[in-house]
Amino acid sequence: MTQRTRTLRNAALLGVSTALLAATAPVTASAATGGPPGTEPLAWTACEGATVDPRQRCATLQVPMDYSDPGGPRIDIAVSRIPAEDPHARRGSLLLIAGGPGGSSLNDPSGKGRKLPRDVRDTHDLIGFAPRGLAPSTPVDCELEHADLATSRLRPWPAPDGSVDANMVTARRVADACARNGGELIRHLSTANEARDIDRLRAALGERKISAWGVSYGTYVGAVYAQLFPHRTDRIVLDSLDDPDPARVNRAWLAGHEQGVEDTFPHFAAWASRPGNPDRLAHRAADVRPLFLRLAARLDREPIPWPGANPEELTGNVLRQTMLDSLAAPSRYPTLAKLMRAARQGTVPPAPQAPPEAVLQNVTAVGAGTLCNDVAWPKSAAEYQEDVTESRAEYPLTAGMPRNAMLCAAWPYPPREAPVRITGRGPSNVLLVQNERDVNTPLSGALKMREALGRRAVMVTVDSTGHDAYLANGNACGDHVVSHFLATGQRPDADTYCD
Repeated sequence: MTQRTRTLRNAALLGVSTALLAATAPVTASAATGGPPGTEPLAWTACEGATVDPRQRCATLQVPMDYSDPGGPRIDIAVSRIPAEDPHARRGSLLLIAGGPGGSSLNDPSGKGRKLPRDVRDTHDLIGFAPRGLAPSTPVDCELEHADLATSRLRPWPAPDGSVDANMVTARRVADACARNGGELIRHLSTANEARDIDRLRAALGERKISAWGVSYGTYVGAVYAQLFPHRTDRIVLDSLDDPDPARVNRAWLAGHEQGVEDTFPHFAAWASRPGNPDRLAHRAADVRPLFLRLAARLDREPIPWPGANPEELTGNVLRQTMLDSLAAPSRYPTLAKLMRAARQGTVPPAPQAPPEAVLQNVTAVGAGTLCNDVAWPKSAAEYQEDVTESRAEYPLTAGMPRNAMLCAAWPYPPREAPVRITGRGPSNVLLVQNERDVNTPLSGALKMREALGRRAVMVTVDSTGHDAYLANGNACGDHVVSHFLATGQRPDADTYCD
């Protein structure tokens, strides 16, 4: 074991030892499910979509748009279910919480939920949902300009010289469009309200308690739910963990990309210099980083036209955004390598396919409303400029983006409530799983979630690379620990490192 591995393992082992067993008595539905007055059972019907498992059924849950006015306007939440495969062994419902904000788990019972081992599927109904604002739930839309839907613009990459002036202009334009076109609903998008929607869903399912598997941003949703409704939780898995810092919330997640790239890029560099790799970029791993930095700087000065892409040119920031996207999983490494190989020759590959614009508009609006309503962002361009200048010097691969101004810097609405502070108060029934090298939710931020949850949680740190650990980019050891917990309620008695 190397000193670095030993250090990381010891970091993962920080925290209080917890009981080996969570409560294992079956949770059965009863009339006393803790639902608010007026919560009706769900009416299940056939789901739409050619790829949906025929066993999956769909329903619509109505919830208050504004929980401070429960008798006011209501909105629809689209939900789905595949029943437990062994009715005699059924324990309850396992809610699948997608990342984002702006991600949907509506078809996950038919998709990723089916990767769960049989003993989990035997004991749990698999439940998906489209969060408030996201179609086919009651949707929101900011009606942004096409150019403002580009990921390299929504992510606040500074100008080549490090200036944030254009980012502040974009923030004002996009925030104004959301305020103008988002309607009343966009003011009520928040993680706390999504957690309240989940509790309405729990009650409508007839469950006294609910289990959950949250991924990425879904870990923050799951943690907030467990904080607001601790005694409504059964077995909670949080996979690829957000930093829950209540003073920053999404600002902390964005800032985490600095370290996430530094943790992950060496793994990409080793792959990109491997003999026999058809997408090989260099003979030595040590040469890949300077190659990337030189190429990004050249594209800052001399962009290459890229018809059909958004934007329609390959700039240094588009290359940097492609790096960020590609480091999320080793299976995506060829996308970045092929783009770099083409750009070195002054060409571009075919333009990447994008989702339909209506989908991008909806997803962007949900993300904007949730991120900006959760916590207030600084308004001062000078504050962002100082942070970006410092970041560019310390982390050249990310060029200052993680500390820059998103549209929330110009959001016209103050948060309606303070961010939820995650604490260790509540039952000890949370299992955390985190890859050691994760560009989007780095281990450094995950350890802050571990610290916040205290005695409630046990953490499994996985020696693997990529975002989403369980049944995706982790390893067999980590997968076994999580599956065993979901099926039996048994966790390790202390934080664990999976080689």
